[in-house]
Amino acid sequence: MEKRDYYKVLGIPKTASHDEIKAAYRKSALKYHPDRNPNNKDAENKFKEAAQAYEVLSDAEKRQRYDQLGHATYENMGSAGHAGPQGMNMDDIFSNFGDIFGDIFGDQRHRSKKSGPTPERGHDLHKEASISLKDSYLGCKHDFSYSRFVPCPDCNHTGMQEGTKSRVCDNCGGMGQKHFTQGFFMYSQPCNACHGHGYTIPSPCKKCSGNSRIREYDNFSVTLPSGVFDAAELRIKGKGDAGVYSGQTGDLFITIRVMPDKQFQRIDDNLVCSVTLTYPQLVFGSQVEITNIDGTKETIKIPKSCAVGHEIVIPGKGFAKMRSNAHGNLVVITKCHIPTKLASDAKDALMNYSNMIGTQAADTPGSIVSFFKKFLG
Repeated sequence: MEKRDYYKVLGIPKTASHDEIKAAYRKSALKYHPDRNPNNKDAENKFKEAAQAYEVLSDAEKRQRYDQLGHATYENMGSAGHAGPQGMNMDDIFSNFGDIFGDIFGDQRHRSKKSGPTPERGHDLHKEASISLKDSYLGCKHDFSYSRFVPCPDCNHTGMQEGTKSRVCDNCGGMGQKHFTQGFFMYSQPCNACHGHGYTIPSPCKKCSGNSRIREYDNFSVTLPSGVFDAAELRIKGKGDAGVYSGQTGDLFITIRVMPDKQFQRIDDNLVCSVTLTYPQLVFGSQVEITNIDGTKETIKIPKSCAVGHEIVIPGKGFAKMRSNAHGNLVVITKCHIPTKLASDAKDALMNYSNMIGTQAADTPGSIVSFFKKFLG
């Protein structure tokens, strides 16, 4: 078979970079691979020829000698271990082939070897805390009970009996995987001797079975700050799962759920409620006492001619603002008490009042003007 210039074999210029050489060989190897061209001697020779070209041009030292001495001179060096395509060992070719296509077939021969357990951080855990609006206003303590991993006390978080050590897996040499080539395909699978770890523990701790941690039920109390709001997430450091083999412990994240209250609600950092007043209280103005959500008493002044829906603001009596010394406001919204039943004398008095003030409401901006027809009852 006529010897061809290696650059022409791969179809690349002499100035080609290493990546261009690699890409050209990949393309040629796929095209002429024996599994794709069964019983095709010409394709097999081209496959071998491309492999030899890649072997030379991918090695910086070999490529330099090849460029200096020329193709014919390099071929004459076959007796020094550089055989032509006809004499190449197919196992060596597939070795080069595997280096090129390892990323396609999941080859991990370049992964680091393990001589023993590697510390790994424990998982973060998540819990919810349902509290009342009053508790979110005042702050409170909340008890938690849950199961989590903690360091094994018998082996001091190592997973091994005292005085013993882990050992590199003899079967995979610490790689954790075994690699196989079958025709065109290359594949790997976890080492069955060490279960993919790359090491074995000859004398595992009897309490944790070599896992370095055990599951335990934990009970503790957390102080929730005043002003904590619905959907807030609090982080409790070191209350997640313990890591493995002395790894760092994870954290616990608590999501707050604030339950609705019948009398109060939260709007931003303001505490909002309503007060129901009689019509005379709204007309003449008055002072009334209300009970705040924390049980304290607040005296508020109702102005004369107070409209229904008027907001009375008491500064600083709302929710504490997180990460601040400031507070929101207490906002009291006025409502009017409408009696469902009236004594006859009260009904007559109200009717007389209506006759005195008339039945035509004042035209107020933003409202619809009404025209009185008759009373219904």
